[in-house]
Amino acid sequence: MPEVTERYEPGVPCWADLMVPDQQAALDFYKDLFGWQGEIGPPETGGYSVCTLHKKPVAGVMATRAPEGQPAPPPTWTMYLATQDVDAAVHRITQNGGTVAVEPRDVMDLGRMAVAKDPTGAVFGLWQSKEFTGAQVVNEHGAVIWTELNTSDLDAAASFYRALGIETSPMEGAPGYQALSVGGRTVGGMQGLENSPPGAPSHWITYFAIDDTDSAVDALTRRDGSVLVPPFDMMAGRMAVVQDPQGATFALIKPVPMQNA
Repeated sequence: MPEVTERYEPGVPCWADLMVPDQQAALDFYKDLFGWQGEIGPPETGGYSVCTLHKKPVAGVMATRAPEGQPAPPPTWTMYLATQDVDAAVHRITQNGGTVAVEPRDVMDLGRMAVAKDPTGAVFGLWQSKEFTGAQVVNEHGAVIWTELNTSDLDAAASFYRALGIETSPMEGAPGYQALSVGGRTVGGMQGLENSPPGAPSHWITYFAIDDTDSAVDALTRRDGSVLVPPFDMMAGRMAVVQDPQGATFALIKPVPMQNA
């Protein structure tokens, strides 16, 4: 089982959570799809659910909350980048053309977080760990395996994320696709909006590993989820882009086996 036992390096995606109107329905859906365990949390955490796989944290689910007088945000998955100092990262974000959607705040003794938008409009989170480091299970069935930025301006995005410690470079064997790396290790990908639906804004998308993409898509549709991109084969495996019953978008992928060097 791929476990994470150390703190994430700054710039590495470390957590993903879901905001939806019906939190319990989401918990039931992802339990059936991925085998997660989770329940609505206590009032002091705002009801936040830390879902587990093999009894280890894998992702979060929370109920939608709208600022007073503002419309409720759409159901969405949010990716969080690890940082050693949320406040310093927010300063770099604003100095490099990004904006802050949720100002830095402490989450009890667990850590400190913020939510921001890059200059092209893609939303992401920041997590400064204290007692809670992030996902402890990755890269296996039901866990996050990849994060990808789909952006309207590759050059602007590359410059912005470089200020957060993330480098970009062409990915071998994937024309037009960029690898995102931290400390020389690939941690995600980036591409333009050519493969997104017409009119789609810049966005991050979270990929979950799955043992059988076609079977997972069938199960998802039986539970009133929808398919945006049907299963297809690509260099990294067999993937699909889907939405849960409340409309949050994510990707599924059965990865190809890693080749030994």
